[in-house]
Amino acid sequence: MPFLKIQTNQALSETDSKLLAAKSSTLVAEQLGKPERYVMTSVETNTAMQFAGSDELLAYLELKSIGLPESITGDVSNALCDLVAAETGIKPERIYIEFADAPRKMWGWNGSTF
Repeated sequence: MPFLKIQTNQALSETDSKLLAAKSSTLVAEQLGKPERYVMTSVETNTAMQFAGSDELLAYLELKSIGLPESITGDVSNALCDLVAAETGIKPERIYIEFADAPRKMWGWNGSTF
């Protein structure tokens, strides 16, 4: 159910991108208390991006999940920023995260919806 997309203007190797996808999958499962077998992650690198008028290294993350409570988004934001910063060197103040709680009927899987 949870989906995390990481976009960055940083060029990462395929190995580093896969490692970031794997580590973020485990982190999302832990933070949301959901089985990792339902977590999907995507890492898009070397994307033309600007933030605050600068193309200094930055990242934009989208985390969507069914039943994503607002009460945990602060902790999840902190954990994701720490991970992305550690893996990429991007400063946390150059990372935006969008959280979305998806209604069950608006999230499809395996030919049906949740």
